[in-house]
This record gives sequence, structure tokens and C-alpha cells, in this order.
Amino acid sequence: MQYDVTVIGSGPGGYVAAIRAAQLGMKVALVERYPALGGTCLNVGCIPSKALLDSSELYYTAKKHFAAHGIKVSGLDVDWPAMLRRKDKVVADTVAGVAFLMKKNGIAVYEGHGSFADARTIAVTRSDGREERFETRNTIIATGSRPAALPFAPFDNKYLISSTEALALEKIPEQMIVIGGGAIGLELGSVYARLGNASACWNSWTPSFPTWITQWAKSCKNPCSVWE
Repeated sequence: MQYDVTVIGSGPGGYVAAIRAAQLGMKVALVERYPALGGTCLNVGCIPSKALLDSSELYYTAKKHFAAHGIKVSGLDVDWPAMLRRKDKVVADTVAGVAFLMKKNGIAVYEGHGSFADARTIAVTRSDGREERFETRNTIIATGSRPAALPFAPFDNKYLISSTEALALEKIPEQMIVIGGGAIGLELGSVYARLGNASACWNSWTPSFPTWITQWAKSCKNPCSVWE
């Protein structure tokens, strides 16, 4: 099998590039190592964090601002498992939408770890060890990112966790420190602070972040703390 374009990675950069290439009449393959399309953003990044951000904002608004509008609420509480189920459904629906777009645009999807056998040959190694190869005229590398652990404090999935684990905690923590002031850090810090028990702080601030993120973080000091 030979393709005009092969995209390695199915995140927003990858699947959008694949769709556009197909729309331009090219024969396109998309390689994704995980079963679900969409990459970090759709599965364990932007989409799930914004789903929780939406739910937590509704709770916080009801708790802090409804009374000023003459709306009385009694027995207000957080159903954390239900909130997580909604988040998971939002993710599943979005991922299914990407899969539909691949099929609609005639893009061949290969599940497995993509690598170069040579400049024109892509090798896809599946989870069971089987390998499949095909030729490609052009390749777009869109492999995305993953959380980075501190060299002196690796993740232990108990006290030190990445943003991936923070999206699916069994219960809301009493306290939390978020190290990193990017979009996901700011969003997850806001989620847990709004839900009442967590005091979220951002550390390791650097001037390289966009101005809008800096301004947004400073405006979030209530209910969150921002450490620079």
C-alpha cells in the first residue's frame, strides 16, 4: 500500500492535517498508537479539563452567586462520580466524532506505534507485537506531548500525579498544589478550587507564557492562590 501523505499522531494537529490533505485529493493514512483518536487534547487534556471546568463553574456559581439574584438553593452538593461520568461522555462523543471524520474523508487509520523503516516506509507496530509496513511519499509528524515529571520527584500516582491522573481522581483532595502555569494546570487548579476543599497553587512561573495566561491566572486568585 502506498499513500501520498501519512500523519503520525491523531491529535488536533494530526487529524486536521489528515482531513485537509484528503480534501485536497490525496490518499492519506493516519497512525495512532492508542485505541482512541484525538491525542492528548481530546482524551486527557483540553476536552476533559474543560468538561470539568464547565461543571465546576455551574456548582461554584450556584454556591456563590445565586443568592444575589434572589435564587435560593438548599442541599447543594457535589456528586463527583456523576461529574466524572459526564466528563467521560463528553470525551467519548468527541473521540467518536473524530473517528467519523476519518471515515467520511476516506482516511486509512492504523492503530500502533509508528516509526520510519526508511525515508519512504512507515512501520506500524501493534500492541500484540505484529508489524505492518506501507510506503508514503510524504510524512507529517504530529506526535504531541505528554506530562513531564520533575527529575528529583517522579510521579508515584499517589502524592505526585500528572494532569492525566488529576482528571480522574477517586475523590476531591483536601489540598492540591499545581506545578506549571499552562492551560491544563490553570484549568485543573480552578476545577478543584471551585469544588470547595482544594487550595490550588501554581508554581514554576516563567515570563515565557502568553500575556493572556498571566492575566487570567492573576484574576483567579480568588478562590485560587497563584505563586510566581
